[in-house]
Amino acid sequence: MALENFWFILVAVLFVGYFVLEGFDFGVGMLMPFLGASHTGGDESVSPQDDAADPDKRRRVLLNTIGPVWDGNEVWLITAGGALFAAFGGWYATMFSAFYLPLFLILIGLIVRVVAIEWRSKINTRRWRQWCDVGIGLGSWIPAILWGVAFANVVRGLPIDAQHQYTGGFFNLLNPYALLGGATTLLAFLTHGAVFLGLKTAGVMQRDAMRYAKVLAIPTLVVAAVFLLWTQFAYGNGWTWIPVVIAAVAAVVMVVATQMQREGLAFVANCIAIAATVSTLFAVLFPNVLPSSTDSAYNLTIANTSSSSYTLTVMTIAAVIMTPLVIAYQAWTYWVFRKRISIEQIPMPAGLSSLKAWQ
Repeated sequence: MALENFWFILVAVLFVGYFVLEGFDFGVGMLMPFLGASHTGGDESVSPQDDAADPDKRRRVLLNTIGPVWDGNEVWLITAGGALFAAFGGWYATMFSAFYLPLFLILIGLIVRVVAIEWRSKINTRRWRQWCDVGIGLGSWIPAILWGVAFANVVRGLPIDAQHQYTGGFFNLLNPYALLGGATTLLAFLTHGAVFLGLKTAGVMQRDAMRYAKVLAIPTLVVAAVFLLWTQFAYGNGWTWIPVVIAAVAAVVMVVATQMQREGLAFVANCIAIAATVSTLFAVLFPNVLPSSTDSAYNLTIANTSSSSYTLTVMTIAAVIMTPLVIAYQAWTYWVFRKRISIEQIPMPAGLSSLKAWQ
């Protein structure tokens, strides 16, 4: 296999890992206003005096499910961006100039989310925590939508001239196919987060999470099916039906598993569905990396955007050595923090309470 093709596949794998792992982080953040609300109904065993009715404790449970892993999950994006820059400089340059505003909004959202997660517990006042919850929400909703919009536009193609310069504007990116892509990632991550919470929580929180998963599963299946079929018929070929079918079967299994309260099976199936969907997008691109809607002669391809053979060789040696170590470390982290979390395990807050301006 040529090194250029190897790195195209590796970039695809890195983005698959990012969407599968960071997807449930986004889902947890988006579900915080709903699953984190006070629970006093729908379960006769919960009274207003119980911990399960305390919104702050419920939100802390949600954050604790992703607390040990969310920053590690973001490493996949950093690595994917670095690999893209080093292996396919032309692809990186054109794509980032075309998606300047969406990627800037994603970056701002991720920064705000990081600060809100890390600092939420530092000050023990209601207003401080409310503002942090807003930051977590915005930092989850914005990337969840815009990643789908961006990748759908990459598959659809952009107005690119002979110099590989983007000649369109922001509103060129807001076409029906791209908006459907944004809706697909949004619903997929919401469902992913709900199923993950069903897998990682216990008691009332677990039952509430699976209730949301059951509601979200079918709309997610329908929207994703429309998006994948549109992708396949408009841009795919014979062999790209393989990841499409895998995604479809996995999504159906996920829906059935959520209805049966089989959160473990549902989570695995949803991981496969997301991975197969992202794989489909890269598969229909090959051997292009960014098609031109102006003239197919201006397409950015693996061949005309890749780095030199020497650069790719050095990168390959480093990747072969380091990638298994990073994956092993992250797998170990998930194993260590595999236990379920319940509201009863959440201690009293220990943050500062002396900033009167926030009270």
